[in-house]
Amino acid sequence: MKKYLYLLLTGTFFNTIQAQDISDAMRYSQDNLQGTARFRAMGGAFGALGGDFSSLNVNPAGGAVFTASQFSATVNSTNIKNKTNYFGSGNTEKENSFDLKQLGAIWVFTDENQVSNWQKFTVGVNYENARNLDNKIFTQGYNPTNSVSQYFLSHANQIHGGNTFQNDQIFLGTQGNVIASNLDPAAPNRYISNTPAGGNYYQENFEETSGYNGKLSFNFATQYKDRFYFGLNLNAHFTDYIRKSSFYEDYLDTPGSSQTDNLQALRFNNELYTYGNGFSFQVGAIAKITNELRFGIAYDSPTWYHLNDETYQDLSVTDADGSFFVSPSDYNTIYAGYNLRTPGKYTGSLGYVFGKVGLISVDYAVKDYSNTKFSSNENRNALRNSNFSETNDNLNSLLDMSSEIRVGAETRVKQWSFRGGYRFEQSPYKNTNSMGDLHGISGGLGYNFGRTRLDAAYAYSKRDIQQTFFSQGLTDISDLKSVYNNISLTLLFEI
Repeated sequence: MKKYLYLLLTGTFFNTIQAQDISDAMRYSQDNLQGTARFRAMGGAFGALGGDFSSLNVNPAGGAVFTASQFSATVNSTNIKNKTNYFGSGNTEKENSFDLKQLGAIWVFTDENQVSNWQKFTVGVNYENARNLDNKIFTQGYNPTNSVSQYFLSHANQIHGGNTFQNDQIFLGTQGNVIASNLDPAAPNRYISNTPAGGNYYQENFEETSGYNGKLSFNFATQYKDRFYFGLNLNAHFTDYIRKSSFYEDYLDTPGSSQTDNLQALRFNNELYTYGNGFSFQVGAIAKITNELRFGIAYDSPTWYHLNDETYQDLSVTDADGSFFVSPSDYNTIYAGYNLRTPGKYTGSLGYVFGKVGLISVDYAVKDYSNTKFSSNENRNALRNSNFSETNDNLNSLLDMSSEIRVGAETRVKQWSFRGGYRFEQSPYKNTNSMGDLHGISGGLGYNFGRTRLDAAYAYSKRDIQQTFFSQGLTDISDLKSVYNNISLTLLFEI
């Protein structure tokens, strides 16, 4: 007969601690190359050109390059292919998504009497899905040495502790019979593993994420004489993110294990829901050095986020009697809000315009990811700030300055435009094995109907990453190769 032991994991808690880690920081510090089809097709190299809604996110001075009031909308289809390798076992998982990527409008006000050197003023509003967080990753293989018990032991035998999240992990591990109290008072560790010794643990992990990082920009730009453009963006950020992971471990192939062992297999489910909002600003300028040559410079401030986390966990364990240990599904943990400051960015750009025939453009940007910082809303919460101090030290030691180069070109033949681009983004990690460099190519075309234009783009990029199932204890590396294929369509018309 099956027995059911319900792990009353937690009720609802406030003002407790959950440790944020480097993956949380990177989720909001990195932006995918998103936006209009023309912008995507040219690799995002628009800092010295302007005149495109997504160019405002590179250099807000580009708003003053618009010659007429316009409206633009972009839809996007993305395919992500993730290949994993875990101790020699390979797997592939794909994710497809379709969404509204960009929506914007800009109004151009000119000085009809030309009594001032300030010839034009523009006001724009633009929404972009700065980062689509939909993804799926499946990993499986035989771990020769480490079991998930090491995750629970790392919390149970941690010297400093006592916070709710750590205590929950101890409770799950002990009630699920994955770990047990050490009966030897002279032993250095208070808890020991109950998983069979000998290694060769079969492990699976399926992770599914959904959500977005959205950005709503209010653009103000002006043109001085025929040579200079200046701009300012005030940006509202908002995020909604869900990550579900299901980890499975089986001990039947572990040397020395048997059907009579108290632990046969387990499944550990975790769910994280993060939501919040933030603010940033951008300033920029564009100068016409000659009628053909353009130079642009821009600064992106840090983004100051206020975020909230909710988590749910359950652990199901199969023993020799076929018993299951399950936590209830109607309880979750709500943690106190916290702050995240992402790094700022500097961008320099050059563009060359061949009259009405075409153009070429190059952007170079730098961002110091080690400046990413977590903080508590309550300065008086010394324990929480101490925990963030440790996390921030890790961010500073692991992350580095990253540079990005984008190159784009466009040529025009009557009403048709043909475009291409290349993008390179350096790894934000000091150890580039943790996350490799990103390489991307793109291309596209557009047709101008007069007051209306239709653009299409295809973009390809790839990046190698090393990931772990958990942030501590069981931290064996799985190699991940991610390939992104993206198709964008933009409709633009004058208003």
